[in-house]
Amino acid sequence: MPMNFEEGEIISIDKDLDWTSFDVVKKIRGALRIKKIGHAGTLDPLATGLLILCTGKKTKTIHQFMDAEKEYTGELILGKTTPSYDLETETDSETDISDIDMDSIYTATQKFTGAIMQKPPIYSAIRIKGKRSYDLARKGKEVVLEARPITIDTFEITKIELPKVSFRVVCSKGTYIRSLIHDFGQELGVGAYLSALRRTRIGEYSVDNAHNVEEFINQIKEA
Repeated sequence: MPMNFEEGEIISIDKDLDWTSFDVVKKIRGALRIKKIGHAGTLDPLATGLLILCTGKKTKTIHQFMDAEKEYTGELILGKTTPSYDLETETDSETDISDIDMDSIYTATQKFTGAIMQKPPIYSAIRIKGKRSYDLARKGKEVVLEARPITIDTFEITKIELPKVSFRVVCSKGTYIRSLIHDFGQELGVGAYLSALRRTRIGEYSVDNAHNVEEFINQIKEA
């Protein structure tokens, strides 16, 4: 059955590295030649993975995806920190990790599971008196953000090759994986930053069933 994008469809995209979520929306809007289209949950340019787009009447369901449980896989670097908590900014501290043992890495995840309070990164899109937090941070302005309640259902260490540590997280809406990794590094006493992130699931939607942008556009042209 052909898709009716004007009436309303849900599109699963596997976002590439360096694309913004808006880049994806703009590209597909142009390909479909429709006005009513939006995404259900921003992915940072440095993250890849599942981005859900809704068109037409389906845009009314965006909040349902925003509220849904999310799953991520990624990598962190122990012993170094950056102001943005990821690769967007340069390293601003380095700590010797030779005394870190494997058990302490696995054990530290326990502090960040369940219902917790999390402070968002200052390099985020949160608005402060009408201005984006990341704009203020990039200008060297002082930024103070309040901690917010979130839920981490799973924080699993999947591989350790120091200083690189691979992980999987299942979490509630509003969770900043960058902040989770920063706080995790602080708990270990050596610091950490997020070096790679991939969103693998939103609710019942999996990235395994998603298309990259060019693949999706080619399918539409051939339909």
